[in-house]
Amino acid sequence: MISNKVHGPKPFDVVMASHGGLLWKQAKEYAHPLIMVCSKQVPIKYLKYLDTLDISYIVTGDREIDLPRAAELLHDEFGINRLGIVGGATINTAFLDAGLLDEIDILIGAGIDGRAQFMPVFNRQDNEAPLTRLKLLDVNHRPRSNAVLLRYQVCGQ
Repeated sequence: MISNKVHGPKPFDVVMASHGGLLWKQAKEYAHPLIMVCSKQVPIKYLKYLDTLDISYIVTGDREIDLPRAAELLHDEFGINRLGIVGGATINTAFLDAGLLDEIDILIGAGIDGRAQFMPVFNRQDNEAPLTRLKLLDVNHRPRSNAVLLRYQVCGQ
């Protein structure tokens, strides 16, 4: 199920939420058009809510979002060729395990925060999962913040 409220190539903000539930303002109040991606677990009432706000959406996957299919639909219906995944360990790992990441950028700040409540960048629950190999593409020192940006190509397992 797809509701495309936007026409023409634009930058988008794509939000993944299997069951919906996030509250929004009217679409015109955002800098970029929003696209919600949900699973079939999303209530019809929530999709109607998105319609009243002129927010586009994609529904794919029975219990969880079918990420490969969502990527296809984002390309076919909205002309999106490239995604920047800015998320936590769960969504990052889901995209990695679905084979949808070709590059990973990691910014290492000049400070250490080892508090347990902060999740890692990736977090597999399966201890038997294979190692994902990366190839270093670039290292960029940020003198102002003293941070380092590492850019890797995902090579697979």
